[in-house]
Amino acid sequence: MSISTTGSAGSPATDLGFLLHKHPDKVQRFATSHGEAHVFYPEAGDEVCTAALLLDVDPIALVRRGRGKGRGGSPDFALAQYVNDRPYAASSLLAVALRTVFRSAMKGDCPARPGLADRPRPLRIELPAVPANGAGEGGGPELVARLFEPLGWRVEARTVPLDEALPQWGGSRYVRLALASESVRLADALQQLYVLLPVLDGAKHYWVAPDEVDKLLAAGEGWLADHPERALIARRYLSRRWSLTRAAMERLELARLAEADDRTPEEVDNAVDDRPLEEDRPDSGERPGGRFGERPGMSGPLTGEAVDPTVTPDGPKPPSLAEQRRAAILLALHETGATRVADLGCGQGELVGELLKDARFTAVLGLDVSARALQAAARRLRLDRLPERQAARVTLEQGALTYTDARLKGFDAAVLCEVIEHLDLPRLPALEYAVFGAARPGAVVVTTPNVEYNVRWESLPAGAVRHADHRFEWSRAEFRGWAERVAATYGYAVELRPVGPEDGEVGAPTQLALFRIAPDAPDAPALPGTPALPGTPTTPGTPTPEGGDPR
Repeated sequence: MSISTTGSAGSPATDLGFLLHKHPDKVQRFATSHGEAHVFYPEAGDEVCTAALLLDVDPIALVRRGRGKGRGGSPDFALAQYVNDRPYAASSLLAVALRTVFRSAMKGDCPARPGLADRPRPLRIELPAVPANGAGEGGGPELVARLFEPLGWRVEARTVPLDEALPQWGGSRYVRLALASESVRLADALQQLYVLLPVLDGAKHYWVAPDEVDKLLAAGEGWLADHPERALIARRYLSRRWSLTRAAMERLELARLAEADDRTPEEVDNAVDDRPLEEDRPDSGERPGGRFGERPGMSGPLTGEAVDPTVTPDGPKPPSLAEQRRAAILLALHETGATRVADLGCGQGELVGELLKDARFTAVLGLDVSARALQAAARRLRLDRLPERQAARVTLEQGALTYTDARLKGFDAAVLCEVIEHLDLPRLPALEYAVFGAARPGAVVVTTPNVEYNVRWESLPAGAVRHADHRFEWSRAEFRGWAERVAATYGYAVELRPVGPEDGEVGAPTQLALFRIAPDAPDAPALPGTPALPGTPTTPGTPTPEGGDPR
């Protein structure tokens, strides 16, 4: 592989040596697990500088390291242990050599020239033989273009013929590849090659263990989450190991959602803690999980989560507030006649489980921003053990409620159970449009705490909210004002109901709003500046970012 750059007297091309941490006047040799890697400079001047990496693969070491197995670690005929393409084509062997030889360059470290590694510079990377094995997913120059062009590269890929003297034999599975760009940093280019060379080959020379997911996400930071072929990249990089691919895709989606929402993945993926799953506690006033962007915390008075005052120490305990809330939601859904329901902010799947118990609900979607919450929901619902017909009724998806999402369209009803109070108020209009305007189900059920009732929680300090992550809690008048405004804006009729024991002075602990599309409702108005999440499919008429994020 060769890496070339251009420069001038003021910014010489030989700065490439500082970026690679390899002096242009030296030939250097490095030991790798399968042979020796050599770095040298065919040309080094102010105007043009080229660094070359040559990996001299030892076939005997390849066999010993592979424990006698053939190419890619698959059992192959004996001759393939010694006669294969590994010494001649860029594959995972070259990717490992890249990381061994250019480790500091891949990190973007350049202490000798501070700031140099942060700036893009003209780059041309050439590889004379790259496997581009489609394996049923498309191959050849087309696959190369699908992988590199979205990253800002101009791609020149030409199929290498099986025999130049016999063109009738056709092309091989190898391409001669050249990449050119003026907008890609060298560190990013090396990270991309480290990931995409094994992807093009579709095989690795070593066993793919769970730590390969961490390697993929580390090397793909900043570019992989938004790549249109990220699913293909993850699948092929991880040698089509389904469990690892699923883990990688969940973490990539989390990174994408967090970046779109200007938060860290840790802030987003915290709807559940790491303790074992528990059934709903009878003394819990809040629903475990099911919150958008929730911060983890222990339940109970120590964190300010309220204890239900209706629970008595003697005699049978009445239904918890969480159970009463779910019963009220189910009643509202029955009244609408809905059969396809989306639980938005589903948390650990308590409401999804209740919906599945009712045969009238033929399709149930559970959506949450937290991958860990969805994993907990899958365990709670025992999705891997459900009968086929039952499993076909439920889908768990990862997504953010403040972005339009085509997956939410087509449902009879949507539920926002104890969700809205976990959003910052400036973000609430984005959720309103994403649910009421873009998804536009026939009915929407919203529940939220009644702040007036907080004085009845003995364990709740005066002025405190019921959960550490609540950004606001509304009075009955405030909730009514919000619900009526949303209904008028998006063409719904709304009915408000109390949930839980009602106090003559302060009302019920939870308030519920049932929205139904008005018979003569016009189309939903557009909300300029409300973005569709990058990489999420949209439908015609869905707003796209013009003014940027509404924050």
